[in-house]
Amino acid sequence: MEIKRLPIEQPVNKLKMKATAKEQMEQSESSHDEEDEGPTRAKRGKPEVVHNGLLRPVKLSRGDLYKPPTADELNQLKEAESLFHCSLLKMQMEELLKEVSLSERRKQLIDSFVQSVTEQLQTVPQTSDMELSDLSWLSGGVKVPFVLVPKAAKGKFHMAPPISVTIIGSYPLGTCTKPGISVDLAVAIPADVLHPKDALNQRYPRKRAIYLAGLAQHLAASPAIGAMRYSCLHGNRLRPILLLSPPGKDSSSFILRLHACPPPGFFKPSRFHPQRNNIRTDWYTGLGSSHEPPTPHYNSSVLGDMLPRAHLQFLTTVSSQCAAFAEGVALLKVWLRQRELDQGVGCFSGFLGSMLLAYLLSCHRVSNTMTAYQLLRNSLHFLAFNDLTENGITLAKGPDSTAPSLAEFHTAFQVVFVDPSGHLNMCADMTACTYKQVQHEASLSLQFWDDPTVDGFHALLMTPKPMIRTSDHVFQLCELVKLQCCCKKLNLLSELMDHSGNYVLTALPFILSLLQRGLGQRVRLLTHSLTPDPEWPVESDAPKHNAQPPLSFGLLLNPEQTASVLERGPPADSPKAEEFRQLWGSRSELRRFQDGDITEAVVWEGETTCQKRLVPRQLITHLLQLHADIPESCVRYIGGMLDDVIKVCSTGEEESLKVVQSYDDLSRKLWTLEGLPLSITSVQGAHPALRYTQVFPPVPLKLDYSFFDREKLSRSLVPHEVKPCPVYITPIQVICHMEGSGKWPHDRVAIRHIKAAFHISLGELLTQHHHYTCQPSPTHLDVWKDGLVFRIQVAYHREPQVLRESVSPEGLLIVRDNAEAQALEMATMQRPLLTSTLHGLQQLHPCFGAVCRLAKRWLGAQLFSDDITEDTADLLVASLFLQPAPFTPPGSPQVGFLRFLHLLSSFDWRNNPLVVNLNSQLTAADYTEIKNDFIASRESLPVMFMATPSDKKVSIWTSRGLSLCAQMLQRVVMVAAESLKILEPQLMDTSQIQDVRVVMRPPLDPYDVLIHLSPKQVPLLSQAVDPPHATFSRGILAGRVANTGGALPVIDFNPVTHYLAELRDAFGDLALFFYDPYGGTVIAVLWKPKAFTPLPFKTSQMVARRVEVSGEEAHTVPNVEAILEDFRVMGQGLVKSVEPRTDRWVV
Repeated sequence: MEIKRLPIEQPVNKLKMKATAKEQMEQSESSHDEEDEGPTRAKRGKPEVVHNGLLRPVKLSRGDLYKPPTADELNQLKEAESLFHCSLLKMQMEELLKEVSLSERRKQLIDSFVQSVTEQLQTVPQTSDMELSDLSWLSGGVKVPFVLVPKAAKGKFHMAPPISVTIIGSYPLGTCTKPGISVDLAVAIPADVLHPKDALNQRYPRKRAIYLAGLAQHLAASPAIGAMRYSCLHGNRLRPILLLSPPGKDSSSFILRLHACPPPGFFKPSRFHPQRNNIRTDWYTGLGSSHEPPTPHYNSSVLGDMLPRAHLQFLTTVSSQCAAFAEGVALLKVWLRQRELDQGVGCFSGFLGSMLLAYLLSCHRVSNTMTAYQLLRNSLHFLAFNDLTENGITLAKGPDSTAPSLAEFHTAFQVVFVDPSGHLNMCADMTACTYKQVQHEASLSLQFWDDPTVDGFHALLMTPKPMIRTSDHVFQLCELVKLQCCCKKLNLLSELMDHSGNYVLTALPFILSLLQRGLGQRVRLLTHSLTPDPEWPVESDAPKHNAQPPLSFGLLLNPEQTASVLERGPPADSPKAEEFRQLWGSRSELRRFQDGDITEAVVWEGETTCQKRLVPRQLITHLLQLHADIPESCVRYIGGMLDDVIKVCSTGEEESLKVVQSYDDLSRKLWTLEGLPLSITSVQGAHPALRYTQVFPPVPLKLDYSFFDREKLSRSLVPHEVKPCPVYITPIQVICHMEGSGKWPHDRVAIRHIKAAFHISLGELLTQHHHYTCQPSPTHLDVWKDGLVFRIQVAYHREPQVLRESVSPEGLLIVRDNAEAQALEMATMQRPLLTSTLHGLQQLHPCFGAVCRLAKRWLGAQLFSDDITEDTADLLVASLFLQPAPFTPPGSPQVGFLRFLHLLSSFDWRNNPLVVNLNSQLTAADYTEIKNDFIASRESLPVMFMATPSDKKVSIWTSRGLSLCAQMLQRVVMVAAESLKILEPQLMDTSQIQDVRVVMRPPLDPYDVLIHLSPKQVPLLSQAVDPPHATFSRGILAGRVANTGGALPVIDFNPVTHYLAELRDAFGDLALFFYDPYGGTVIAVLWKPKAFTPLPFKTSQMVARRVEVSGEEAHTVPNVEAILEDFRVMGQGLVKSVEPRTDRWVV
């Protein structure tokens, strides 16, 4: 039997490329050296000399060395310059195409297996005629891959060998790509098995399924066939297929898919017009009907089996005229795969991608001479700007008179793309929401494609976009069997017949339409998951329609509208008022507004910001219950599951706002102070709470004075010895710049004295005019206001420069940067500027602060907060909002946190700088300059390099304080990747234990010693990931907080912080100390391996060491037992126990 090659395109699995951009460039260069330069060498110089089996380079003459480039080389250079941002992008594209294309060995395996299967199919035994419902001839436990509802079906059936076996799909076309290789084989059912009227009442689909079962029974005995399973083509239950794997070690290298098809021309295409009926009501329901509704989806399923050969011939003709056709399709498949659009029911499959390119070529919208890069770009441009839900397209050139018109297709289907025959809508199962998602993704891709500041290749083709990381909110319909009630409620019997009883696909378009109406302007995009193709053993019955994962819906929120608790409708006397009342039911009521209008309105519950963010949840559950009979218990809303991690009273927005309002009031009062020798030039906040990013913002406190002792002179409150540690009160840093004047001294000590005098004067004036309790000190002024403490620090703009200056013994002025000047400049200039900038970012993106709080809570919980500082974490999160490609800026804390983990775990910190373009001040030239400087100075720069408009070369935010070493960054990356791997499936999978705090619990196994702290003396215990049930009084009372007056509280007192500082000071050369600053009760200790290297005995170096004598030499090693005892002694009253966790060290 002859094997023909004919198509239906296959999807590809997620592309996983291990090479970085640099590695890809190197591979591309080496491959081009081997393939392209070989002939050039042969032409221009002598061949290499082979000596002892090694190739030796031959010196070229001066003429050969400086010979002008050939015409082909010039064309390649011109193409790279005009089409790509740089030659690197061109090489990346080429390497990607090599990565996804099939190797010759794989093709040989496929051809061999196809030949073997074809030979087996030739020997299918002939059976006698029997009733269609009689399946007794099937043996060996093989089942029919079809849900036989209703059971009754007319007709005869017998088994016979196929009349032809034809290779179809992407493999013969050359567009089959890795991974997930699928090869399609069309098996033509003999004409005498079928009947011309089999199109009616599912007779043909049932015969098709029974024929596949017969093939499975025959092939099961063959040793040349590996595993066998059933599936459905793009999830269509009317089109089951048989999956065959090769035996042995190659079983996972590819899948052969057997399609049972009718003989060519067996059915008339006109029989399957979208307005014709092929499922009779009396057969399906047992009830007579005077009107038979059309069955367009059923008709298109049967038509799809009739046309694959014609489609392959058409695509083969088109692709033969365009050299880059196969590569263009491969790139489009990768793009679709990364966005999870190419698999499942109603997907935009690789077959549709091939047909789209063929349409663009046949309409001359793209040229036959274009490259794969250009074909992909033009395809995305077409998708972005052409709405096939309104204006369908057709490949038919002069179809016959019986073919439907585009208008007729639009009445039956939501998306219209007609094949070359003019009879089949290839997008019959696609919903309008899916196409809108394709449009949105194409438009988004074009936005950053030409942006030279974005790595377009990775954003476009290398970054996966799962729904949970793409949509701001996600919700799921869990008990899909409830959709049967939905179909009944919506009276969808005709549509249910058309979908052959698949109530999930029947109800889906109506649910989407209902939600679209209700959500309105609150969402920019509504998406839904594509039901995955089911797979089951040939020995099992076909799964029921509800045997699939929950139906997931994604919301891309409009931040300006989504949190509104008011749904304002039309005026009461408007004709649309009745429609509004029908949509919202009992929730709709008449309301009078301040402008005098009386309109219909719906008011949702929500007082705090986190509650208002979940208004869409109330809206969705109400609509589904009212119109679709889907109870709230069936709706699983994934939008605020992480809020509890940062929630005390709320998720911090209201507390941060109170802090900002109190600060604004203090700032105004500072500006209006009179009596200062110099005027104030600026008042700037320099605390995370003033940019809405403090994990747990300060809250106004009313103190219980009886809980404290009093300081004798100032009568300020001090901790009581026998009581628990008092509440922690964080000082909110405020920088107050004074005007420049010739009166400022030029001596560092004198400047400090002047600043101390200003602190005293400011305190006296604030107490005199506003009755605030103030406590001046040489370095700052603490102000007790509104139950909060503001720490005002006077700054002089020339002080950092004074600190850099010194005079040599010879009298020369030396200007040298130093740590003291850098720290002062950071505190008084750079941090206030950063706070102001990020405060503005919070105004643009309301969830920015919440994402920062989640990110920093995770860093703290995983004991990384000393390695990645608060400022660094805020900048990392800011980059997600300023350079979100390939996503849109996060619209919820949850999706922002997931992208933060993805950024940490996937960014190439070794080879790339992370550029945070605050206020869009950096140009493309700046990006290039930053990249070049980074590459030139990489070894001397921090392992995590972050550039901002004010810091392009040094990365000040990651180079100060406890420096992040390469090993710690590697651990951060690893833990972030593991956290993402755990959290995303947990959010989407209802079968997993729902405990999102699991990613906040650090693994303590790697640490050598654990110092357990007494919860009584941990002032932030309530902020712990798992706070204990026992609580301690911390000296605060409930009730209204006084604005002014009162004794000064205990400020910035955290025993754990002081203990940690003493440990690092005493043992920092021997160990690393890790702690969760948000209520942690364990300090984890990791010994430094180099510290345990024996040292020669010296009496001056015996601190925490003991002597070991071997022979005549004496060495010292750390005395671990004494060190652990020191841990206990130093933390007396705070340390509960010290637990050694390893036997690697001598104790």
